[in-house]
Amino acid sequence: MIYKMLALNIEGTLLQDNGRLGKTTKEAIEYAGAKGIAVTLITSKNFASAHRIAKWLKLHSSLITHQGAYIASELDKPIFVRRISEEATRDLVRFLEGFHAQIRLVSERFTLSNRVKHPNKLMGKVIYQTSNPFSYAEQYVDDLSAKLEQTPLSPPKIEVIFSDGEDIQAAKKAIANMFHEVDCIVCGNGKLDIVPAGISKLRGLLYVCDRMNIRREEVVVIGSGLDDLSLVEWAGLGVAMGNAHPAVKNASDWVTRSNNENGVSYMVKEHFRKQQPIDFLKKMKLLK
Repeated sequence: MIYKMLALNIEGTLLQDNGRLGKTTKEAIEYAGAKGIAVTLITSKNFASAHRIAKWLKLHSSLITHQGAYIASELDKPIFVRRISEEATRDLVRFLEGFHAQIRLVSERFTLSNRVKHPNKLMGKVIYQTSNPFSYAEQYVDDLSAKLEQTPLSPPKIEVIFSDGEDIQAAKKAIANMFHEVDCIVCGNGKLDIVPAGISKLRGLLYVCDRMNIRREEVVVIGSGLDDLSLVEWAGLGVAMGNAHPAVKNASDWVTRSNNENGVSYMVKEHFRKQQPIDFLKKMKLLK
């Protein structure tokens, strides 16, 4: 099979555990791009974070961000965007404030979050700031509900990190019963993403593939988290990182090395070295 697209998760895939992107990974992405492979990032991260990484990788493709709710190659020029309504956002925040959790309203321009006075070790591991503070503001307030009364917000995604991991299923079940306009995506490690109904990483990738006239069997996906499971199952070649969740590994066609062992670089160079450049295949009339 000839592959035309490489879709990469960011967290636990492109990035190492220390938040860095290795030089060999950058070289591998350039190697795939030189062969005419369309490379895109698909992530739960906000657009600003994904765009910063894409810029370093010299990618100009549409980035599937906010779990698929915001797809764009440039800020303020999305080709697809869905938001949680102001009313639903306000009601969800009121409900979620009943849990001990960090609640983050994640827009493409900034994040608005409540302050958590005593985060435990789990939350300390999960909460991260990778955005450039000069281009992406992260604001913390004591009373999130009160802030929304003053300044309503309609974000593409709400991110919740629970202090008690057991609360995540209870919250998900209650939200499903009370809020039909949103879906919940369990990301692992006590993290729950709330997005507009019908939104997912997979649907975002389907949208981009349709615009580019790329078929499922022509797509390689590399992922690691639970929210990558449907992507890996769907792809023509689904690849799991060595550090991936067991369910993702079980669903994959191929398991590469871990993110700390340059797993993306190893997979790309090992596989795509066997594939001729897309332009050459078209010239030889082996590909339309």
